[in-house]
Amino acid sequence: MTLALGLIGYPIGHSLSPWIHGQFMDKLGIDGEYRLYETTKANLGETVKLLKSKQVDGFNVTVPYKQDIMEYLDELDPDAEKIGAVNTVVSKNGTWKGYNTDGQGYVRSVKSDFPDVFRPENKVLLLGAGGAARGIYRALVQENFASIDIANRTIDRAKSFLELKENHIETTILSFEEAESMLEHYDFLVQTTSVGMKPNIDSKIIALNKLKHDAVVSDIVYQPLVTSLLQEAKVRGGRIHQGYAMLLYQAELAFEIWTNETVGLDGLLNKLELRLRGKE
Repeated sequence: MTLALGLIGYPIGHSLSPWIHGQFMDKLGIDGEYRLYETTKANLGETVKLLKSKQVDGFNVTVPYKQDIMEYLDELDPDAEKIGAVNTVVSKNGTWKGYNTDGQGYVRSVKSDFPDVFRPENKVLLLGAGGAARGIYRALVQENFASIDIANRTIDRAKSFLELKENHIETTILSFEEAESMLEHYDFLVQTTSVGMKPNIDSKIIALNKLKHDAVVSDIVYQPLVTSLLQEAKVRGGRIHQGYAMLLYQAELAFEIWTNETVGLDGLLNKLELRLRGKE
C-alpha cells in the first residue's frame, strides 16, 4: 500500500500532522507521504482541485476551513453533517466523503486514561461552545451520559448545541459564573477553548475552588502541556487529562478511515510528549 495524504488549512507550517501520520505509516510498514497544502480561503477550491488531480487517498482539514470544505464534498458522514464540520476527507470510488474525528478521537483519548469516568450517572460540564466543543459534545452524547451541561460566555451560542443532543440527555446552559458556583456537582470537566494557551499561560476560564475531589479535569490546550487550569485541578485533588492526547487519537481515527488498519498507539504518546517538549 502506498498512501498519498495531506492537510489543508491556514496557517499550518507548525502542524504536527506530518510527523504523527509518518509515525503511523512507519509503525504499519506503509509507504507514503503526508504533505501540507497551506491555502487562503480564496484559493480553497483550487487546492481541492489540485488534490483531486493528484488522486490523493485522503486529507485532513484544520482551521479555518472545517466548515468551508463541506461544499466541495460529495458525501458526508451523518455525524459530520450534524456537527457541521469536517476534519477528515477520504476518496472512495472517485468521490470525496467527509468525516469529523475530533469528538470521537477526544473520547478515545480520555477512555485510555480514565475509563471509569464514562458512567451514565456521572455529571459532565463542557466549558466553551466553539467548533471543538461542538464535536466533543456530540461524541459525549453518544456515550450515554445522563447529564452534560455547557457553560459559555454567550448563552445563545451554547443553546445551538441542543440540536445535537439525544432524548436521554439532560443539558443545562450556564454562564461561567453559574458553573463555578456549582462545580462540586460535576465528575468530569472538559475545557474546549483556547484560554490558557501560550503565550497567555496564566489565564483560566473558571476558578476551581469548588472542584469535586477526584473529578477528571480535561483541557484540550496542549501548549503548555500542563495548563494553569490543570495545575490548579491537580492541587485541588482532581485527576488531569492533557490535551496532546487528543491530537494523537483523532489522527489515529482518521488513519483508520483512510486505511482500514488499526494503528495501536503503544509508545507514541510518550514520543509526542517528548516532541512537544523539544526533546525528540
